Amino acid sequence: MINRTITEGGDDFDADTQFALSWFDEQGWSEGEFGKADVLARAKGTSVIGVADAGVLETGAGKVRLLKWSQYPNDWSPERDNHTPVWEALHQLTRILNQYGESAAGSLIAKMPERSEAIRQLGYRLYTLCERKGWAEDARAYNELIGAWSAIVVASLEVGHKGEQMGLDQFGE
Repeated sequence: MINRTITEGGDDFDADTQFALSWFDEQGWSEGEFGKADVLARAKGTSVIGVADAGVLETGAGKVRLLKWSQYPNDWSPERDNHTPVWEALHQLTRILNQYGESAAGSLIAKMPERSEAIRQLGYRLYTLCERKGWAEDARAYNELIGAWSAIVVASLEVGHKGEQMGLDQFGE
């Protein structure tokens, strides 16, 4: 935990997200060697296969590559996914925002309100990382998400968060 605090700035993301964040910092969207990814994954307390099973990574022929937000499946739903790293939730939200707008992104956040703050924090973190590295196209996608965050939250509240009671009708008023 001390190493994670030092190297990751104290973020409390899940192990798969910690791996993806470090891999992205080193490789971006480029392919890298499986062996190098395996060492990093073990250091983060996960495995390359586990991260691939989570749906954020492609692996094959001794290579590993993170999926871009535009490559995530359209039929994804957090209710049907038992293994959702914050990394995946953020990139699904980015995809939804870019393809369908703020209302649809709000509907998605309403299905996973407990992840909302971690998603927002990761978005800021990735925007900063992309800006520092000069990855303008990637920085723009994260900046758009951050810029739309208030509207996404409002839209999520209009839909109603998963497990949240929507009214006071039960009190007979």
